[in-house]
Amino acid sequence: MQVTETTSEGLKREFQVLLPATELEERLNTELSNIKGKVQIKGFRPGKVPVAHLRKVYGKSVMADVLQNAVNEANQQIVGDKGLKLALEPQIEFPKDEEQNIIERALDAKGDLAFKVKLEVLPSFELADLSDVTIKKLVVKPSDEEITEALERMAKDGRTFEDREEGAEAASGDQVTIDFVGRIDGTEFEGGKGEDVPLELGSNSFIPGFEDQLVGARAGDARLVKVSFPADYQAEQLAGKDAEFDVTVKAVKAPGETKIDDELAKRFGMDDLEKLKEAISKAIGSDYEAQSRRKLKKELLDALDGKYAFDLPPSLVHQEFAAVWAQVEQDLKNRGKTFEDEGTTEEASQAEYRKIAERRVRLGLVLAQVGETADIKISDDEVNQALFARIRQFPGQEQQVYDFYRKNPQALAELRAPLFEEKVVDHVLGQVQVVEEPVSKEALFAEDEEADAGKASKGDAPEDATKTEPAAETAAG
Repeated sequence: MQVTETTSEGLKREFQVLLPATELEERLNTELSNIKGKVQIKGFRPGKVPVAHLRKVYGKSVMADVLQNAVNEANQQIVGDKGLKLALEPQIEFPKDEEQNIIERALDAKGDLAFKVKLEVLPSFELADLSDVTIKKLVVKPSDEEITEALERMAKDGRTFEDREEGAEAASGDQVTIDFVGRIDGTEFEGGKGEDVPLELGSNSFIPGFEDQLVGARAGDARLVKVSFPADYQAEQLAGKDAEFDVTVKAVKAPGETKIDDELAKRFGMDDLEKLKEAISKAIGSDYEAQSRRKLKKELLDALDGKYAFDLPPSLVHQEFAAVWAQVEQDLKNRGKTFEDEGTTEEASQAEYRKIAERRVRLGLVLAQVGETADIKISDDEVNQALFARIRQFPGQEQQVYDFYRKNPQALAELRAPLFEEKVVDHVLGQVQVVEEPVSKEALFAEDEEADAGKASKGDAPEDATKTEPAAETAAG
């Protein structure tokens, strides 16, 4: 087999592969000899079928295997001899005039096998010195006021409701028990019917305007409630539609007293009120730490992005952009919007999202090389923990979710990728200066100016489409 490099431009490589007809003939005969003792053909004893007859019966299918093996061998030879790291799987091109008849031609030994191998390689770059990088870690401690507010919400949510006196009118804060049937243009719609549904007036649990029209109702009353579904309602077939609900009020109940004491704590599995406060503080602190980590990571990735400039494999950028752009288009379609509605053009949006795709690929390659250099590994136990965390998100479907991931290596790899990325980020954080900065809760959760500007120009684009973190698949290598 002769392999000749014909093109080397940037990250693109092209090779010409030639397998002479004589070698094709030899490989075919070898494969036919290998199956000679395994096949059973009427009229021949096992192992006694002539190779010429085998060639006539199995020649085409065996030659197809020979050609596939030749392609695989060429790919391995190219990658191994050149020490290349591929961005994506190689592309194989046979001569157009021979593409349909290549097996027949090879089978009859009428010509050599010639094809091209086109591929893109990953860029080579040196890891940057990060000793001069300083990033801030925003720190917020839960306040006594926040803990008190959480306790009040828990006490309110856990309170009981008692029947009001007969004939009492429902007020905001009361709980009514209702039956209802919803209609649009006189026709009932799916999900618009309920029986014995408890509803706290003023809780904004139902469509805007629904609860207001039940204030003043008495047990036994029947009311016609007229509302409009919000334009962004999650059920697309109902969004923006006017609806009428026939509502029967079956009971009116007043809220019981809310007490913040040891008994409240015990209802939530805590020994006493102090233990409940500690648990609340820890939970709030975990939320703050997660947000702080997100912003810390964003600032670190910004710093890394500023440290590197190298050519990117066009195919990886195209692949990442295609995934992002598909989400953008789907989001616009779901909302019934156009680029003009968002104050931009399709061309301007594509240019902006392509930059995001380029950034994500670049950072993914950087993190992948950092992880490789530092020999960062993800254990099977870590993947299993992530898998079971994922399974817990689908109560009642645990076995189906487990089977799905176990039968789909690509899906399992998507669990491994973010684990690898987070480990690499932790490693990089150890190479920079991290300075803690106490801030307010508002400052911690405030969007940075760049994100605000992005939202203004993109409208309400899907979060996954606008995020600028590295492509996890690339980062995981």
